[in-house]
Amino acid sequence: MTDTLSDALPHPDDSDLPTGTVDVLLIGGGIMSATLGTLLHELQPDLKIAVFERLSDVALESSNAWNNAGTGHAALCELNYTPEGKDGTVDPSKAISINEQFQQSRQLWSSLVEAGVLDAPSTFINSTPHMTFVRGEKDVAFLKKRYEALKDQPLFAGIEYSEDSRVINQWAPLLMQKRRKGEPFAATRVPAGTDVDFGALTRQLFAHLAENGADVRTNTEVRKLKRLPDGTWRVKYRRTVGRTPGEIRAKFVFVGAGGWALKLLQRSGIPEISGYGVFPIGGQFLKTTNPAIVAQHKAKVYSQASVGAPPMSVPHLDTRVVDGEASLLFGPFATFSPKFLKNGSMLDIVTQVRAHNLGPMLKVAIDNPSLITYLVGELLKNHKRKVDSLRTFVPTAKDGDWELIQAGQRAQVMKKDPEKGGILQFGTEVVTGADGTIAGLLGASPGASTAASIMLGLLKTCFPDRIGAWEPRLRELIPSYGETLNARPDAALDVLSETADALALTA
Repeated sequence: MTDTLSDALPHPDDSDLPTGTVDVLLIGGGIMSATLGTLLHELQPDLKIAVFERLSDVALESSNAWNNAGTGHAALCELNYTPEGKDGTVDPSKAISINEQFQQSRQLWSSLVEAGVLDAPSTFINSTPHMTFVRGEKDVAFLKKRYEALKDQPLFAGIEYSEDSRVINQWAPLLMQKRRKGEPFAATRVPAGTDVDFGALTRQLFAHLAENGADVRTNTEVRKLKRLPDGTWRVKYRRTVGRTPGEIRAKFVFVGAGGWALKLLQRSGIPEISGYGVFPIGGQFLKTTNPAIVAQHKAKVYSQASVGAPPMSVPHLDTRVVDGEASLLFGPFATFSPKFLKNGSMLDIVTQVRAHNLGPMLKVAIDNPSLITYLVGELLKNHKRKVDSLRTFVPTAKDGDWELIQAGQRAQVMKKDPEKGGILQFGTEVVTGADGTIAGLLGASPGASTAASIMLGLLKTCFPDRIGAWEPRLRELIPSYGETLNARPDAALDVLSETADALALTA
């Protein structure tokens, strides 16, 4: 396979620009478009599919390996998915739901590996235990309650808990070196966790689509969308190299363009986007490739977020495997840019404003002073202070061993709320036109990991007349389709084992 998908595409320049009508137009070259395009091709191979990506290759924004945390979010270690109620109980329902969704992604990937659509599993997914590590009596008590709430759930089978420094040292030695004596700490560990390179996965999915007739175009930016009387969409685009304009019609449009999805949905004129805005939050990570350090840590370790920090900023120390090379990342450290994408416009945050979303956005600003305080504090941190934050995880960390890298932009959803006027929402949301001919995805984590589940929901909403005929094939691709695994322990065990074998994962 070529290093970049664009090298392998049949139309690298302005020759033979796409025209006419396609069944499906996917805007944006990320994991969401790749997943939806793959599902549609598997369900109905005769569909005419086109893909437009404004950058020079697919998977260069949020799906890029260095622009996201790449955990394969399964709620195994992320504390914000198991909130503690006022009565002190821990609710595992959201964690179970997210794990169910991740299992659907794993099943789809394993089916595609077996069919030869995807390359060897190690090119995009690797076994990496998921851990949670906390300090202080309050957080230790919470983590123990979380463990008790999860340990008997079938999808969390094998979760371990310890307050013993010797045990935790065996799990993740870097965490325990020169740890202060008498300090309360605890950890949980799930050996069956994974590390996912969504960039590699995305490129492979698009390569298969291109090889099977999809018209995948990079350096192609959508400018306008208009719904025509016959129900199709007229989409005007422009080549980013040479500025050559073009026009295409589509029976169905999916906007998977990250932060720009809001702008394109606004241009479409659908009323369903009314009241929506986005708040961009960037991120940075500390990274090391020092073999001596990397060799001492094979895990993804999450902890509690700082007061006022958004869920996406929960600190974690991650093993990453990208292009076969292992490294460690720590962060994220929040940054601010008015851009909705890493390669966006400095005017993005202003040009999104409409009469219908100004009120909700102002209400969000008023109601979230702690977020603003947190962002300001993060922006004031220099490299030394960021390594100081790392030392809460790795007491022996040295400034010179870690470099700072810029991650991607996350466009957090702001929307109308009947009670509060406006809310800031952490998560993903699909906005669909009333007739089902256009849909777009807004938001961030845990999006990539749950792409299969999100796109299955979109298929039901946007293709209600076809979903019934597609369901037998969907069950072949995703055996648990339409059912919940956690309610069926034997089925959960079988599916977890089968996908682990197909993806060559070892606990």
